[in-house]
Amino acid sequence: MATLTGGPGAQGVTLGQYLASIRKDRGMTLRQVEEGTDKEVSNAYLSQIENNKIQQPSPNVLHALSEVYAIDYGYIMELAGHITPAKARGDDQRHGRVATFADHNLTSEEEVELINYLEYLRSRKHSSGKTK
Repeated sequence: MATLTGGPGAQGVTLGQYLASIRKDRGMTLRQVEEGTDKEVSNAYLSQIENNKIQQPSPNVLHALSEVYAIDYGYIMELAGHITPAKARGDDQRHGRVATFADHNLTSEEEVELINYLEYLRSRKHSSGKTK
């Protein structure tokens, strides 16, 4: 199962969980997404993706969803386990992921709270040498 972070067996968000979260954040029903993709992605098929019964939908399906949700196509291709071109980066650049909530419509207060929580987690890691 493709996950947001880590390698094989890592705990992270699945493609289905991510897409369900984005759909709910956009306030859309399965049927509205179906209509938004001009029926390229049926509501039943999307339901199966969101419930992790289909873990590697075709690039065409992912493209249609990325257009409807206005999210990064390459990112969901990676979540689905499709091979994507490596992004050029220098040796001094860190390899990182897009923040999990970057595509959600967060209020400025919610963004501040997320940043504060991240700082808290990092402070715990630095004070003990590992995350508790």
